[in-house]
Amino acid sequence: MALMPCGSAADPHGRELVSHGTALFPAACYRDDLYLEDVPCPWHWHDELESVVVSQGEVLVSAGRETFLVPAGEGFFINARVLHNVRSQNGQGFRLHSVVFHPRLVGGSLDSVFWQEYLLPLMSPQAPGYIRLDSTASWSRDALSSIEAVWQSAAQEPPGFQFQIRSSLSQLVFHLVSHLPARPGSPSEKALRDESRVKDMMRFVQAHYAQELTVAQIAASASISKSECLRCFRAVIGVTPIQYLRQFRVQKAAELLEGTALKISDIGAQCGFQEPSYFIKTFRELMGRTPSAYRAQKQEIS
Repeated sequence: MALMPCGSAADPHGRELVSHGTALFPAACYRDDLYLEDVPCPWHWHDELESVVVSQGEVLVSAGRETFLVPAGEGFFINARVLHNVRSQNGQGFRLHSVVFHPRLVGGSLDSVFWQEYLLPLMSPQAPGYIRLDSTASWSRDALSSIEAVWQSAAQEPPGFQFQIRSSLSQLVFHLVSHLPARPGSPSEKALRDESRVKDMMRFVQAHYAQELTVAQIAASASISKSECLRCFRAVIGVTPIQYLRQFRVQKAAELLEGTALKISDIGAQCGFQEPSYFIKTFRELMGRTPSAYRAQKQEIS
């Protein structure tokens, strides 16, 4: 179970296409350079649980409608199916130790005591979408240690490392469910509807980002008006649908710049930028450098 690079492709439902582990062992740990200063984590969601320790710098984490700052040495837990993203604070670099795992690795079958007494409460609609893990409480420090133990087991792969990982994840789940913070009330029906609509529209954008898209088309994918589309995006993820489209296009372009030898103009066209000059301008605005400078830096690192 080697450490893996980050991936952010999504299926037609906006869910990550990344396979976190395997069917036999559904867990994955992501290497230390998961997120650098110029590679934002786009808004996404997945069925798995995610736990992260910030190993360097500090990050801004958005989960649902809330945003919080996490410094080095601390971390956070993201519950299943929660829209979230991670980005740098003030353009500074940061690194994470990230663990993504399916609850069945710890819970086993649905009728097991582990699933019924621990996983169900942790993932219930009344449970929080995220949990911050800082150094102020002993249980939180223990949870951070469990995440780090999982990550190190994956990095070193000693004999029987799968048992070590499952044991550490079990300890993590126990710490989390034993100290679930009180949620300030269940999400309203309106909030749940807004999030569902945004997921539908994100699905549409991710499936058609290479084409010319308008707010009207994005709104139609969720059967709502343009004004309602704008309101939902701002309420749920704090950006307009066109801003999200631009961010997603640039993120896909960054992947092609790093992973292929395609011409920059061809990459821009494949990612929905019809004018090379507009592609370069937009990429520089969001990534802090031109596409050619970005590719050159990545080649130096590799």
